Amino acid sequence: MAEHRISVDVDTTYVEEQSEPREGRYVFAYTITIRNVGTVPAKLLTRHWIITDANGKVQEVRGDGVVGEQPHLKPGQGFRYSSGAVLETPVGAMQGSYQMLADDGRRFDAPIPPFRLSMPGLVN
Repeated sequence: MAEHRISVDVDTTYVEEQSEPREGRYVFAYTITIRNVGTVPAKLLTRHWIITDANGKVQEVRGDGVVGEQPHLKPGQGFRYSSGAVLETPVGAMQGSYQMLADDGRRFDAPIPPFRLSMPGLVN
């Protein structure tokens, strides 16, 4: 049976040298590893992000591919890329999904589980 599954792992860092806390600018970098853990090759077509800061302000981002690429992943193959987000608060969260097209013609979503963005040293 054809299986359509993509795993998503995220590492985040606070980019102190690009941030201006006094001006409400907090810059975060994240590295994402997408891996095809299914049985059918699939191509990443588009992305959809929901970015929420501590004030509840939500930004939605949609676009083609990731970092200008639409990686085509065979079963077991991974793709890693880095990008960033700018928030007005020192803490926030991101989540979303990648829209995939499998080689068998089926479209499916690969969910990106919620992850936190937070400035180090904050008491939670």
